[in-house]
Amino acid sequence: MHFGALGDIHGDFPSVQAIIQQHPELPFWLCVGDVADDQGRYQAFDAPVYWIKGNNENFDVIASGTFPPSLHYIPNARAIAIEGLRVAGLGGTFAPTWYETRAADLPAAKPGTKRPDDKRRHFVREEVEVCRALRDIDILLTHEAPRPYFVSPPSGKGRPNDAGKTPINEVLAAMQPRLHLFGHHHRFTEQERQGVRSVGLDLAAHSYLVIDANTLEYKQLGR
Repeated sequence: MHFGALGDIHGDFPSVQAIIQQHPELPFWLCVGDVADDQGRYQAFDAPVYWIKGNNENFDVIASGTFPPSLHYIPNARAIAIEGLRVAGLGGTFAPTWYETRAADLPAAKPGTKRPDDKRRHFVREEVEVCRALRDIDILLTHEAPRPYFVSPPSGKGRPNDAGKTPINEVLAAMQPRLHLFGHHHRFTEQERQGVRSVGLDLAAHSYLVIDANTLEYKQLGR
């Protein structure tokens, strides 16, 4: 059996639907977050999609759990079984000023402010600690990258910045999943961190992975 993996969707539902329709043999897909469109909407697909939160989501919808039936949200620090695979998630972004907050206390955006002001877009220490204790995980999904993950400045001048986040490395070191998938940076990368294969996914509209469920070997395919 094989299954699919998608990077950030960012509301490009027609492209994702086309990809899924190209592979009717795949029973399910994983996604590393940023699914909603600019209006905070979600759409059903022709196959189950299991996803974690990114930093661009409708967090009120996530809190309510009212998704289209084919979308299956994986809460942070939760392991679930999918077709015999154990998949765990740590979605959202790292913010030092909010890291010690309880997840339940992360504030929503104030009325009249933009959705990016919603602090529920972050993960926190208590979720990282639960993830560190999880064992026998086949695939870990995160939105953030582990360190080092170098990103060039927007100007193209100066030294690249390390955009990776240490808590992701801590989880990888403790959990030792068979495969780690992440998004957020919208480019395909292959690396090894803490002895774990760590793969960054491109925007879903640009490329995606087809993964062997037994070996977790993968192929990158483009549209």
